[in-house]
Amino acid sequence: MTRLEFEGVSIDIASTRIVSEVSLRVKPGEMVGLVGPNGSGKSTLLRSAYRVLRPSGGAALIDGENVWSLTAREVARRRALVTQHTVLGAEFSVREVVAMGRTPRKGMIERDGERDHQVVEQALDDVHMRWAARRSFSTLSGGEQQRVLIARALAQEAGLLILDEPTNHLDVRAQFEVLDLLRQLGRTTLTALHDLDHAVSYCDRVAVMAEGRLVTVGVPAEVLTPELVHDVFGVRAVLDTHPITGRPRIAVASVARC
Repeated sequence: MTRLEFEGVSIDIASTRIVSEVSLRVKPGEMVGLVGPNGSGKSTLLRSAYRVLRPSGGAALIDGENVWSLTAREVARRRALVTQHTVLGAEFSVREVVAMGRTPRKGMIERDGERDHQVVEQALDDVHMRWAARRSFSTLSGGEQQRVLIARALAQEAGLLILDEPTNHLDVRAQFEVLDLLRQLGRTTLTALHDLDHAVSYCDRVAVMAEGRLVTVGVPAEVLTPELVHDVFGVRAVLDTHPITGRPRIAVASVARC
């Protein structure tokens, strides 16, 4: 199974340091949540792992190899990603968008085979979007589009999933469905999350960032203490057990309202 490592990664944009000396390992089969306030460097760090931003120091490694020493095609075979903002330049059906995930698995002019069709249909089933297979992607709601983009990532059959706010735009039920699916897949997963309760409930470990630095890493229920949540996020928090699921949960409230 695939592993992802950041070794002392620093990233500068327009001469400003956005991420500073972050070292983090995502073990094979592990789901790690990357949490932190807006502007903490979460998305910037993720971009260094999928070859959008080259670190000014350190390296992002997939299975021990620097992502910048691999070709874009090789990286695409090893990792799939879902970003916050995806713009498609033409009208594509939902099935066509999901089938794009098969591109790294085929030759330049190779047609889709039976295996490709099976993988695409399964990915659509996994995110409950087969009903929309013939619909134009652009006609879907934001939440529906997000599910289709997750299906595209699944169709890629990469050992590593990198997701930047995968539950963005999704309604409550769809959020749980997506997170349940990610857990069931058992793939190595690094996902940026805004919702601390999602991180506590679904992630094996959380990595907390603030002001471009990694503050701490560990088991969510042990790391996201009321003291840390107050210091990093500026809110009050209570960690307890969910009465329905039996899993840890975290409730937060504005300091001003307490």
